[in-house]
Amino acid sequence: MKIAVCATAPDIEALVDVRFGRCPYFIITEIEDGKIKKWESLPNPGINAFGGAGIQAAQAIARKGVNVVICGSLGPNAYGVLSSAGIQLIPGVSSITVRQAIEKYIKGELKPGFSIGPRGFGYGRGFGRRRRWRGGR
Repeated sequence: MKIAVCATAPDIEALVDVRFGRCPYFIITEIEDGKIKKWESLPNPGINAFGGAGIQAAQAIARKGVNVVICGSLGPNAYGVLSSAGIQLIPGVSSITVRQAIEKYIKGELKPGFSIGPRGFGYGRGFGRRRRWRGGR
């Protein structure tokens, strides 16, 4: 099994990054018999993208043959790419190291779900459903 974790640095002892599409690195680990066999650091190809950062990151993860993604949150476009590739998503993880997140997943302490990031499915500017933007009122 391969697990990818959003990371703040290219090391398994780095903190889990709360962003998916704009995290600096992904730590990809291979798990055998409930233990980390090996790991590699993958720089996020979408970090500096003007738009579509989450999609670029999700495509890179899918190409690596990852089965599970552990992250803080991700947007709806990245969610769509990852879920259509059959990748299990474990959002809502923060304030722990990549190694700790993987160990918690192996123990069954982290559950699949969906957590939309700050830019996904937000309130926007209120232009939908015949509403006018009123300058923040």
